[in-house]
Amino acid sequence: MTGAPIKAVAIGASAGGVQALSRILPSLPVGYPLPVLIVVHVPPDRNNALVALFQSKCQVQVKEAEDKEPVAPGVVYFAPSDYHLLVEADGSLSLSSDELVNHSRPSIDVLLESAADAFGPALTGVVLTGANDDGAAGLKAIMAAGGGGVVEDPGEAYASAMPAASLRAAPSAQVMSLDEIAAYVLRLGTA
Repeated sequence: MTGAPIKAVAIGASAGGVQALSRILPSLPVGYPLPVLIVVHVPPDRNNALVALFQSKCQVQVKEAEDKEPVAPGVVYFAPSDYHLLVEADGSLSLSSDELVNHSRPSIDVLLESAADAFGPALTGVVLTGANDDGAAGLKAIMAAGGGGVVEDPGEAYASAMPAASLRAAPSAQVMSLDEIAAYVLRLGTA
């Protein structure tokens, strides 16, 4: 990491992700200064209930990402069901219905790789529980761009495959428990 001020946090989660995010997102206070961009693998034929679920748990604004929307501080953005979420060079969001990546749409790698291109060293990526390797290439891209990488401890994760794959791809990523990740993400907003 270059010590650049952090401008955004990008998080990916799959199996067990709702429970993991429930340990992290409610700790963010009113006035939290960073946008938080999240991909959770959601079946394409279902309405995404994540926004309603987390609105009731969180002090920060929680919403579904919209195409061409500028990223705003203190907002948690969830990728809509069946759309890839990307960050454009100007910091705005875009949605794509392109092919599945890692058998998923939305794909964690698509978000993390595009956010790495947009924010470079001013981004921290977090890969949580999941049963595939989505997120590994994206976390590697973030760290290659000088950003920070955090992985949920595979030994504690509901599904260890995704954090383990991310550690293989980005071995210098920090390994943390969910409570440590919650505290870390909170500190990023006060740094």
